[in-house]
Amino acid sequence: MASSKRKAPVTQAQAEDAVRILLRWAGDDPQREGLEDTPRRVVEAYRDWFSGYQIDPADYLARTFEEVAGYDEMVVLRDIEFESHCEHHMAPIIGRAHVGYLPTNKVVGISKLARVVEGYARRFQVQEKLTAQIAQCIHKVLKPRGVAVVIDAKHECMTTRGVHKRGVSMVTSQMVGQFRRDPRTRTEFLRYINITGVH
Repeated sequence: MASSKRKAPVTQAQAEDAVRILLRWAGDDPQREGLEDTPRRVVEAYRDWFSGYQIDPADYLARTFEEVAGYDEMVVLRDIEFESHCEHHMAPIIGRAHVGYLPTNKVVGISKLARVVEGYARRFQVQEKLTAQIAQCIHKVLKPRGVAVVIDAKHECMTTRGVHKRGVSMVTSQMVGQFRRDPRTRTEFLRYINITGVH
């Protein structure tokens, strides 16, 4: 049975020691000049890459605007560049997300949609889960008539190891509400983001 006690946080020194162990395991000397500061640099990079664990992306959607003169058509933010990391190999996932929603009586600042993507991307991920988390967050908080998310990304765990296949990207989509029910709405969104063949 798992302990209900909260685990003590890992210290900076412990994290740096872990990097030194990996450097030794790889066959190098963490004390040599070129690697002496590497543990500190790696830990600082991890703090940036995985900053998504320190936030709740839903908080970005808290502030909305209702003075939109009755606008109720599709809102689409295309080509949101992101970097994430594969939870299986800790290798980078680099891609673009496209997000759309059908507002009811309120909209959100477009930068907040990009921040939601970043908030989930800066965690260990699989692309399918990342796609679903973004869509579910927007649907839950904004309560629009529909949400659509498409992600197109390259996975370094596939290009730099394993099958070593370059130039391959993976496309995932999550359609909620009207985007799932109405093929015309879905097609309109895919036309906006210039992607065909996603259903």
